[in-house]
Amino acid sequence: METAALLRELAQARGPAGYEGSVSAIVRARFGAVTQDMRTDALGNLIARLPASAPVPASAGTAPAAGPRPSIMLAAHMDEIALMVTQVEKGFLRFTQVGGFDPRVLFGQEVVVHARRELAGIVVSVPPHFTDAAEREKPVPIEKLFIDTGLPPSEVESVVQVGDLVTLRGRWAELAGGYAATKSLDDRAGVAAVVLCLQEVARRERAWDVFAVATVQEEIGIRGAITSAYGVAPDAAIALDVTFGSQSGLGPQESVKMDGGPSLCIGPNFHPRLFDRLVEAARAIECPHQVEAIPGASGTDAWAIQVSRAGVPCALVGIPVRYMHTPVETICLRDLERTARVLAETICRLPRDFADTLEMTDALAGKGG
Repeated sequence: METAALLRELAQARGPAGYEGSVSAIVRARFGAVTQDMRTDALGNLIARLPASAPVPASAGTAPAAGPRPSIMLAAHMDEIALMVTQVEKGFLRFTQVGGFDPRVLFGQEVVVHARRELAGIVVSVPPHFTDAAEREKPVPIEKLFIDTGLPPSEVESVVQVGDLVTLRGRWAELAGGYAATKSLDDRAGVAAVVLCLQEVARRERAWDVFAVATVQEEIGIRGAITSAYGVAPDAAIALDVTFGSQSGLGPQESVKMDGGPSLCIGPNFHPRLFDRLVEAARAIECPHQVEAIPGASGTDAWAIQVSRAGVPCALVGIPVRYMHTPVETICLRDLERTARVLAETICRLPRDFADTLEMTDALAGKGG
C-alpha cells in the first residue's frame, strides 16, 4: 500500500486511550496480511507473530542453532489524545482531557462527539467582547471552553451523556515536499512503520520470531506496553514513537531534523548493543538516520518494556514529527519509510545467538562495541 494512504487510514481512525477498537480493526487487517498468529490481550493490545524463516546459522560458517527461536518485539501505540464530556450545560458540552492536550490549540477546532450517535461539533468560548481586557491577551483556559453541536438542548441531553468521548476531526492535508499533516500521527506513524517493516521482513530470511504489537493506553500511562511485554516475554524489543521534529522556536538540542531519517535513541533506557545494531543496519543500507540522546525517562513504551518481567533489552526509534499533540502533527513521509527500512534491516541481520550477547555485565564496554 502507498505510504500516504496507509498513514491516512490509520491517523484518521478514531481511537482515544482505552477505546482503540476502530484502529485495532485496521491494524488487524494490515498485520494479518503478513503474519500467522494474532491475538488481543485483556487490555486490548493487538499482538501478531511473524515466525522465523528456515533455520539460519548462528554465525557465518556455523551449523544452525538448536532450541527455541529468539524473539523480538516491535511496539507502537494505537491510542490518541482525546476529550471527555464532563457536563451537559443548556445544550453545550463541558469537557476535560484524556491525555496531554495543549489547551491553546483547542479553541475553534472541529470535533466529533462519540455519543449515542456521532455528532459534529466545534470547540468555542464566549466572544472576546464579553471578557476582561486582561483576559483577551491570554489563551482561553480549558474550563472556559465548551462544545457546540448545533442541536437544541433537549436533543443534546437525549443523545449525549457525561463520559462520552470526543476526538478532533484533524483533517488530512498533503503538503509540499512529501510532507503530510493530520491528527494522531503520535503514534499512528509508528504503527504504520511496523506495518511497512513486517511487509519487508516477511519477504526475507530471518532468524528471529517477530512479535508486532499495537499497544493501547500509552497516552495515559504506557499501560499497554506493560501488559503486552509481560505476555510476549521477548528476548529483545524495539519501541516506535514520534519525536520532536525541527521547527521554528526549537533549537538543535530540543529537536531532530525533519527529512533526516529516524532518530536512533541512546541512553539508560536503551540497550547499547541494540543501538549499535540499528546504527549498523542504517549504515549498511545507506539510510539517513540521526542519534538522539535521552538521558532519563523516554516517556514511551520503551520505558515500560525495559523493566517487564526480569528485564527486556530495549531500543527506541523515533520518527520526527512537528507540532506534537495538536490537530496538525506534521511528518515527512520519507522519514516514515526510512524508519521501516532500518527496522527491517536490523531484524533480518540479527544472528540467532545475538540474544546471548545482551547480558549487561559492563554497559560502558558494550557501548559502541
